[in-house]
Amino acid sequence: MFPTAISLRANGEFAITWEDGQEHVFQAAWLRKRCPCAHCNEERKNPKPTDLLPVISASEAQPLTIDDVKPLGNYAYTISFSDGHNTGIYEISVLRELGESL
Repeated sequence: MFPTAISLRANGEFAITWEDGQEHVFQAAWLRKRCPCAHCNEERKNPKPTDLLPVISASEAQPLTIDDVKPLGNYAYTISFSDGHNTGIYEISVLRELGESL
């Protein structure tokens, strides 16, 4: 199943319309938490202790948005988030699975 259209909405959502007519709309923070990159996968497997309050930057204190979505070949998209993270490669099949789980 392949996308027929993608869009970034003004409210920070990322929408994909699929060739079967379904549309999946992703919130930036929800999609960011599911980033498939090696660093994020490692953090999910081995979370750091949270006995101290984390120090965050001013940009991290702002609502998370998606700044850009670029195709990577014909099999995936790279997504750049407002927190500076942009190393996740979201395969089309993974986005479809994530959309089905919404």
